[in-house]
Amino acid sequence: MIQENIKAVQKNIEDACTRVSRPKEEVTLIAVSKTKPLEMLKEAYAAGCRDFGENKVQELADKYEAMPKDVRWHMIGHLQRNKVKYLVGKVCLIHSVDSVRLAEEISKEAMKKGVSVNILVEVNVAEEESKFGTTCAETADLVKKIASLPGIFVKGLMTIAPYVEKSEENRQHFVNLRKLSVDIKKQNIDNVSMDILSMGMSGDYLVAIEEGATYVRVGTGIFGERTYSIG
Repeated sequence: MIQENIKAVQKNIEDACTRVSRPKEEVTLIAVSKTKPLEMLKEAYAAGCRDFGENKVQELADKYEAMPKDVRWHMIGHLQRNKVKYLVGKVCLIHSVDSVRLAEEISKEAMKKGVSVNILVEVNVAEEESKFGTTCAETADLVKKIASLPGIFVKGLMTIAPYVEKSEENRQHFVNLRKLSVDIKKQNIDNVSMDILSMGMSGDYLVAIEEGATYVRVGTGIFGERTYSIG
């Protein structure tokens, strides 16, 4: 089932890219594997997936040890400062940096371990009270402050759009994030590239691709509905 799902998602990505005249190579599929057992991840790996997204540090660390070393791990969930030390050196990208204090902790661990860490700044484009992320208005200033820290490279922006019945309802949020990224790129800030737009999930990734997403985070579309353990 997982192999068929991945093929279907990749075909959808290709079709969305064709609609807006983008090469499909511009879009990377992240298989959101949070709460999923290792057998499912291995099945996705066998089907060609190399990018996996987790939202809990401990779960990512455990799976990091168990999965092949060519997997690219993405931290896509809210990150607490006291968990940073368990993450640095294991992930290829942290998508959810939303404060200078968190960035400072990542920088400190990066220097301690002698590595550089690629991050995205998380933007709460829709300004939902239940979501983490900085506001659009404060993003450029936050990017500048983070970019001056050693061991950190700001690679772009990320957003988690609202849950909606019709994906079209989120189009404007994706448009706004892309505009923001273009505006920041024009400022030519050191250690900032704005090459990555991480936006779009199972319900709205096609609209996100049409508006410039370079990473899409698909969980349900690959693994089926999530199951949560009790306790």
